[in-house]
Amino acid sequence: MNVTFYGGVREVTGSMHLITTENDHILLDCGMFQGRRKESEQKNRILPFEPQLITNVVLSHAHIDHSGRIPMLTKGNFNGHIICTRATLDTCEYLLPDSAYIQESDANYLNYKTVRSTLYQMKISPRAKKISKRKSNDIKKLLKKNQTQLNTEAINELIEKHHLEGVHPIYTIEDAEQSLKYFNGYPYKLPVNIGNDTLCTFYDAGHILGSAISIIKIRENSHNHTICYTGDIGRFDKPILKNPTLSFAEEDRDIDLLIMESTYGNRLHEPVQDLKPQLKKVITETFDRGGSVLIPAFAFGRTQELLYVIHELYNEGEVPRIPVYVDSPLATKITKVFGEHLEVYDKKTHKTFLENSINPFLFDQVHFIGSVEESMALMREKKSHIVISAAGMCEAGRILHHLRYKIHNPLHTILIVGYMAQNTLGRRILEQGKEYENSGRSGNPPMLKFLNKAYPLKAHVVKIDGFSAHGDKNEMLRFLKESNLRIKKIAVVHGEEDQSISFAQHLRNNGFSVITPKVGETISIK
Repeated sequence: MNVTFYGGVREVTGSMHLITTENDHILLDCGMFQGRRKESEQKNRILPFEPQLITNVVLSHAHIDHSGRIPMLTKGNFNGHIICTRATLDTCEYLLPDSAYIQESDANYLNYKTVRSTLYQMKISPRAKKISKRKSNDIKKLLKKNQTQLNTEAINELIEKHHLEGVHPIYTIEDAEQSLKYFNGYPYKLPVNIGNDTLCTFYDAGHILGSAISIIKIRENSHNHTICYTGDIGRFDKPILKNPTLSFAEEDRDIDLLIMESTYGNRLHEPVQDLKPQLKKVITETFDRGGSVLIPAFAFGRTQELLYVIHELYNEGEVPRIPVYVDSPLATKITKVFGEHLEVYDKKTHKTFLENSINPFLFDQVHFIGSVEESMALMREKKSHIVISAAGMCEAGRILHHLRYKIHNPLHTILIVGYMAQNTLGRRILEQGKEYENSGRSGNPPMLKFLNKAYPLKAHVVKIDGFSAHGDKNEMLRFLKESNLRIKKIAVVHGEEDQSISFAQHLRNNGFSVITPKVGETISIK
């Protein structure tokens, strides 16, 4: 039996690992790479195997860096099932079509900008060296059906006519919706047959709603083998969700290979109890400046946690009750999914909210934005408010348009509350924003290019680490030491190379046998 590591090794995104036995090919996650557009697109468009070879997929959780390439798999003659928890199934029903929608929308917008720029250059007056207002309006009328809707047919025709390089989505909404027919959702702690003499049992990983630690038991040639795939491991004592599982059934405890994440393998988070005071400080200081707080946040998990903590701050009278806008149709839908899975909530959430018949995510000041028109009106709003908008790494979605309205204004705050992968706009905002803050905000602000234009980063940039849904190096070590698993070997994955290597050494120093695989590397389990 072999395990081959195809993605999410020595990097964070694109999780994908293949278990190969004499009879089956079991895929652990089928995630999308995120980062530089061209580099990620090249990686995402190619699967490293033929889809029809895969027996079944075990999906650890719904985040796109773990699930995002499933529509590619299912449209390629895949004949198996996607095995996951019930909450993950319910969430993917929204996340995967939304991923496709974002791809289609971003492709259309970038194509619009390309065609518009080309037509502008063709219409520029040689004498005035600029385009007239009349010609500019004519081009806009040609490329748009109204103020917010692009004329994609005209845009695509012009791309072909002028031999321009167009952008195409990796998969369509139709592909994503078709992939959902392959999903089967199961409860925690129920053994599920996923192959020939192969069982999978899910345990709560405490990372996001429905996240699972997968125990995979395989019998091959009269030998029993057990692989544990952690997926992403959550923090301990965070709001809303239960802690990562530490107690496993006796028959699931002997692990030949533990495939373990290392996102924060060389970092320590701020204490969970510091979340509210830090968020209070950001909201209060921004309000006193007359500005707004812009929070790039994943629609799934992070948005709900932010709403929970803001709700508590408002109930306790700790901050001004300024309006809170969730500008993500996906987040609105996912928040409803949270309301349908009360079984995963921790005791504090039950006691504080549910036992008092209060929805943790709904309060008078929160507003869910649906239409594009509402979103555009919000971008122009001058009064202080809080905007929570996707995507979390600022690579796509409505957050980009909020940024172009607010990033150049020093009254506002961009609050970073989650991990920003290398080569993403979110990482550039974080790193260059911190550098500018550390310089005393002196000199010229850094310039950041997105949506085909450069913007000065004058808004304040603040990071709160405690909101992370990933355990830090001590919390992951706590999982290993306090769980009742008996582990022979650990493969460290899902972390940038420096984090994975450092965490691997940290584990060796604590007595574990550890490897740090490379992309495409295969290890044998005997």
